[in-house]
Amino acid sequence: MNKTMTCIVCPIGCELSVSYELKDGKATDIIVSGNTCKRGVKYAVTELTDPQRTLTTTIRTEGGSGALLPVKSSKPIPKDKLFEGMAIVNANKATLPVKVGQVIIADFVTPGVDLVACCDLK
Repeated sequence: MNKTMTCIVCPIGCELSVSYELKDGKATDIIVSGNTCKRGVKYAVTELTDPQRTLTTTIRTEGGSGALLPVKSSKPIPKDKLFEGMAIVNANKATLPVKVGQVIIADFVTPGVDLVACCDLK
């Protein structure tokens, strides 16, 4: 199989041509071309075998003005767990005051990945 994708690792945005075989529903024998650096190859392989995204959103707050707090996952999470992550966010609230980088929800979606505050909020 062949696929064209744009690398998003750096601002260059290389257009990658990827060829691969599907065996038991998984991409194997992956060949990547069109990349300017090694990061493009790693991006394409990860995107085909285990796509991940950093979840950025807002969470409701309590103990203050009722403002929304911008938050993000401390590390990328599996792409197929984004909706699960949003369900967890929507079911919780952050207690103010909050400092940037403060853990709002520990072990969010997957162990070792936390939901952290992106700004100070009083």
